[in-house]
Parts: sequence; C-alpha cells; structure tokens
Amino acid sequence: MPHLLHIDASIQGERSVSRKLTARAAAKWQDTHPGGTVTYRDLGAHPLPHLIPASVHAGAVPAADRTPEQAAAWALSEEIIGEVKAADTVLFGLPLYNFGVPSGVKTWVDHLIVPGLSLDAETMAPLLGGREMIVLASRGGGYGAGTPREGWDHAEPWLPHGVSMTGLEPRFITAELTLAGSNPAMAELLPLAEASLAAAEAEIDEIWKP
Repeated sequence: MPHLLHIDASIQGERSVSRKLTARAAAKWQDTHPGGTVTYRDLGAHPLPHLIPASVHAGAVPAADRTPEQAAAWALSEEIIGEVKAADTVLFGLPLYNFGVPSGVKTWVDHLIVPGLSLDAETMAPLLGGREMIVLASRGGGYGAGTPREGWDHAEPWLPHGVSMTGLEPRFITAELTLAGSNPAMAELLPLAEASLAAAEAEIDEIWKP
C-alpha cells in the first residue's frame, strides 16, 4: 500500500503559501493513490528539540547503557527516520526565512543524519534512497538570475546537501514573490507572483497521473 509522508514547516498558519502548496500536492497524491495512507508532521506548530550532547553520542553507546537522555534522543531519531523509511513519497513544505531554511527544518535534518539508522554505520552508505522527495518551496522575494538578490536563497541549495548522506534527492517546485500581495512596495510585481504561483500549481498537478 503506498504511503505518503507530508511535512510542513511554516509558522504562518493559513497565510502560508508553502502549506497551501503541500496541501494541494497531498490531495493530488491521494487522488492518484487510492487506498494510500498518510503520515503528517508539522515542524512549524510542533518543532523538534535541537540536538544536545546526548543526541550526538547516543548511537555510540549500547542500548542498555544509555542514559535516559540518550535513550530519548535515540528514540526520537528512530521515529523521524522511521517515518521516512515507511514512505514511498516525502512531501516537504519549505518556506524561506531570512534567506535560509526555518530552524525547524535544520533540526529535522539533524535528527535524520544518524549512522546505523539512515546510513550504514560502517560504510556510511545511504539507507533512505529510492523514494520520492518533493519539496514545495516558497519565498517572499525574487532570487533568480539577474535580480538584486540573486544567490541569496540559501535554503534550496542547502537542503539537497543536508540530506545527501541519507540518499534522499529532493525535487523542488517553487513559488516566489509571495509577499507581493501584502507588501505595497512590491505591488508592481503582483502579476509575476501570480504567474509563479500558477506555474507551481500546474507543476504539482502534473506530478502524479491517474
């Protein structure tokens, strides 16, 4: 039975463009995968704890010898990685905050990189490859070639590197200029924002065919 892991990271609630895009994609996935199941994780509303020394060292300690903190840290990583292992498709909402990923996304990736769970403890070979990862990204401004802030989006270039050790290979669908509708200084960019959103939605609709 096909299984989807749907992850959101925005803290903007109903205002979030990335949440709207992931919701559209999740609905499309369910339409084209009758009987498929879904696991949902909200990193914006329920952020994961940042790594602590117990998180780093838990894997090097035999299970019976772990402190309570180490045991809890290992269990959390098992949970996070288990959700990915159970999924055929990972659907990930990625807003751009201050030119980078939200801290909750960085923490999720930190919990995902665990020798013995997401990569082989001896060879470091990736263990999470072979599944689809679709990233629905949103960014308030424009960061394309020739724009004043070309290259300032550090989220989209970073995420593939962040998860590369696990074997995950993200595919990005991005809507930009999302602040044009609420920022008067960007009013003239509203047609471009609408076109970018429409293009992202159209690309989502083409991912899975009945």
